[in-house]
Amino acid sequence: MSERAAPFYCPYCGDEDLRPSEEGHGAWECAACNRAFQLKFLGLLARGLRQNEAGGEQI
Repeated sequence: MSERAAPFYCPYCGDEDLRPSEEGHGAWECAACNRAFQLKFLGLLARGLRQNEAGGEQI
């Protein structure tokens, strides 16, 4: 793997002022809302993506 992927914005406030955290791999800190979060790739879905035939979201 080359470089790690970086998030473009904070999932809580939407700001782009993110910095890698010292907490470990995939951990990020948002300077705008003072939150820390961690991203983790879980894997690929075996079934893949399926679109709803009606065209809308299923509730």
